[in-house]
Amino acid sequence: MSIDRRKEILKAAYESFSLFGYKATTIDQVARLANVGKGTIYTYFKNKEELLDEIITNLINDMEQAASETINPEKPFQENVHQALYRMLEFRLEHQLTIKLAQEQRDFGTPVVENVMKKLEKSILLFIQSKIEQAMKRNVIKPCDPEIISFMLLKMYVALIFDWEKDREPLSKEEIANIFDLYIFKGLSQ
Repeated sequence: MSIDRRKEILKAAYESFSLFGYKATTIDQVARLANVGKGTIYTYFKNKEELLDEIITNLINDMEQAASETINPEKPFQENVHQALYRMLEFRLEHQLTIKLAQEQRDFGTPVVENVMKKLEKSILLFIQSKIEQAMKRNVIKPCDPEIISFMLLKMYVALIFDWEKDREPLSKEEIANIFDLYIFKGLSQ
């Protein structure tokens, strides 16, 4: 049985970035965790930034898969968007890596971390935007600017899930769905 060195390196890097963040992770640490020589890492990846980018790309694919699994064509558009957005944000909270990177972004503003967090947000926006475009084509919702609506939805979800909880009792998934249904989706409905 052969060992997939690339996979081991990615796993070790994920662990290191999750524990220490991007800035504090070194290629030496990743090499020790992966039980490979430092040169082996450079065989597969140019640098630490490329390593993080591949990890985030894989995470985005997993997150989009998890969100897609929540979508049920038999359910209304609003419910599917709510389920998908909620799942994507839950997914981010379930992964220590995204939590650590968000902390590093907030505390240090590391440019590489800023870029990967933007990439993560952009993937969520594009996912939701595609669902809005599909709903418009099926005449399920009124014509609108899908880019603006997806941005509003994401920012409002983030505000209600993360910002609201800083000083208040967390809202349940159902309460958030009701807020969106009442104030957003009714306006989009045909």
